[in-house]
Amino acid sequence: MSSRLSCVLLLLTPAVALAGMPSFLLTEVASRRFQAISFFLALFLLVTLAVRALWNRLGRDVPRLPKLSFGSALALVFLWGLGFQLVLSMIAGGRELMTPGAWEKKGATYELKESELPSEKELVLQARRQRLEELRVALWAYAAAHGNEFPPSDLAPGIPEERWRVVGGSGLHYIYVSGYKADAPAAPLAYEPGLFGRERWVLFTDGDIRQLPVQSIHAALAGGGTP
Repeated sequence: MSSRLSCVLLLLTPAVALAGMPSFLLTEVASRRFQAISFFLALFLLVTLAVRALWNRLGRDVPRLPKLSFGSALALVFLWGLGFQLVLSMIAGGRELMTPGAWEKKGATYELKESELPSEKELVLQARRQRLEELRVALWAYAAAHGNEFPPSDLAPGIPEERWRVVGGSGLHYIYVSGYKADAPAAPLAYEPGLFGRERWVLFTDGDIRQLPVQSIHAALAGGGTP
């Protein structure tokens, strides 16, 4: 009886309750890494199951193929992964050798340094020069077949009409100066029209290509030589 009474009094008597349990949580970075690793392992196992199923399905039609166990499929997928990693490493190494110092690490990947990325203006400038270089090749090929003389005009046969067109959809031709021979003393042979503003690319009779202000081009034409 006394023991029962003691239990009742103990239950009815309020006391300080200590609640809560210790909890151990990962940091945000560790949690993300754990999730990434878990996702990779799950995907790796799914690929292994798929490879095993496809291999064994193929074995029904090709009796020579041995039956692939889960462990063998796991090793096969792992070897494929190592092979892909080797190929990607070789590509990344070759890229770095061809463009030393142009790449910087950002996270798990590498990106071109912003200072190494050409601006849109620079890309257009390079395209304009490239088009004039194509005209130079055509003009020198023409001269080699015509006694070292350039064509009498930009309408003369022998050079495709598209070679005379400047970059863009304007359809304009380069301004061509006739009457010169290949490898003669440097003088403007062809240059960009006014569409490109003050600074224009100029092809000289000695094969040189330079960008000059239009005033210098006109001065060279008047003087018959290089500005």
